[in-house]
Amino acid sequence: MVYLTLFFIAFLSGSLLPLGSEALFLYDLQAGYSAITLVLFASVGNILGALLNYYLGLKGEEFLLYKGYLKEASLQKARKRFDRFGGYVLLLSAAPIIGDPLTFIAGMMGYRLRYFLFFVTLSKTVRYALLALFFI
Repeated sequence: MVYLTLFFIAFLSGSLLPLGSEALFLYDLQAGYSAITLVLFASVGNILGALLNYYLGLKGEEFLLYKGYLKEASLQKARKRFDRFGGYVLLLSAAPIIGDPLTFIAGMMGYRLRYFLFFVTLSKTVRYALLALFFI
């Protein structure tokens, strides 16, 4: 049950909700649960939360254009910039505050899903692995 709770909290914190899963991760780690399993469950939950953001961004673009909150010309300009630096920027997807909106923006920009998954998986898994290494 501990691992499923961590998965669920990591999923929610990987979405646009202002939550953090690190405290629960560290608590479970200090309680003696398997570090590898904790990293796995937390990472997968957080990555799936980022995928939710990506999907919302993908569909949110149409809404923002329709409502006039966004102009097609500025979106194209931003898309070119994101295509050039997107992957490297997504390495910050595990960072507090800015990470989750970056995954939403990646969806809006139509960033390739396989590259999105690569960079987000790398970023979020390394974060939990480093936490486990430093706090064991």
